[in-house]
Amino acid sequence: MNLRIPGPTPCPPEVLAAMSRPMVDHRGPEMAALILRTAPRLKSAFQTKNDVLIVTTSGTGGLESAVVNTLSPGDHVLSVSIGNFGERLAQIATAFGAVVTKLPFENGRAADPERVADALRADPALKAVLITHNETSTGVTNPLEALAAAVRPSGALVIVDAVSSLSSIPVKVDAWGLDVVVSGSQKGWMLPPGLAFVALSERAWEASKTATMPRFYFDLAKTRDAQAKGQTPWTPALSIYFALDVALDMLEAEGWEQVYARHQVCADLTRAGVKRLGLELLADQRFASNTVTAVKAPQGMDVSLLRKTLREQHGVVVGGGQAELTGKIFRIGHLGLVQEDDIKATLDALEAALPVAGFRPAVATV
Repeated sequence: MNLRIPGPTPCPPEVLAAMSRPMVDHRGPEMAALILRTAPRLKSAFQTKNDVLIVTTSGTGGLESAVVNTLSPGDHVLSVSIGNFGERLAQIATAFGAVVTKLPFENGRAADPERVADALRADPALKAVLITHNETSTGVTNPLEALAAAVRPSGALVIVDAVSSLSSIPVKVDAWGLDVVVSGSQKGWMLPPGLAFVALSERAWEASKTATMPRFYFDLAKTRDAQAKGQTPWTPALSIYFALDVALDMLEAEGWEQVYARHQVCADLTRAGVKRLGLELLADQRFASNTVTAVKAPQGMDVSLLRKTLREQHGVVVGGGQAELTGKIFRIGHLGLVQEDDIKATLDALEAALPVAGFRPAVATV
């Protein structure tokens, strides 16, 4: 099966084999050595000198930990949203009592740093700004460096959902002045779901000392203290830790710059191939994502039938639209374990399946 959704992504055989290892004592020396070996290696991908914490949870759990460890009920928060996952981050903050001001942008568009700066000037009490780096629901990558620069004069914390970008798209945590950054194992890391990776700046750790949102499992101070000793505060997902060790070996052997270049090549190939078929992309091309491409469904095309045909007749799985984009787009994931041949096979299958779904490709079917 050619799994071309924005996550979970395919896992290399070596990663899957690592997960079949027998369990070990999660409080014993083998696990301690594994934690102390893997956690420091995450710093290179995050481009940070600070610790990157490993939490057994989904990406959403990682985002909840980012919010509850740095904020208090009643804090004013700006939510910069360019799609469904930006809305989710705002919902998390709202659920824990933050006063959230939403700054939404049109689907397919990136956030405008000037508008963010204007919103911050309008409310000097804003404690934090929530930003999704890479919005998989629309196939857009925000200009994170520029957005963080727009926030910096206000002193507000920059809390970033980098679940679907980090490890596939460069994220310079320290250089860009990001305060909390979260990624998830099931995206570019070539792992199954189950681990979140969280980096906090010194400013964020200072904020955590006075933050009063309730937390227990997601208390990152406990995670930091335990991880320094090769431990976890709670039972870890042992099998995914085993897999992480192997996945990091593979990514480091390829080299991070080459990993980013490979994602760029696959993204360019996807976008060019989709347009060659006569289809239109949702994303503003200046900010098109290198991990997922969102494609508009022309009038008369049945997205559900297209996805069904691709899956059942061609062994290709693509994503559908979410929320108000349901039935209006489909999404092709190209992150993690992906090569040009995977994209070429996807485009060939798409060309064959489009007529079944009610759209005639612009090029002749071969």
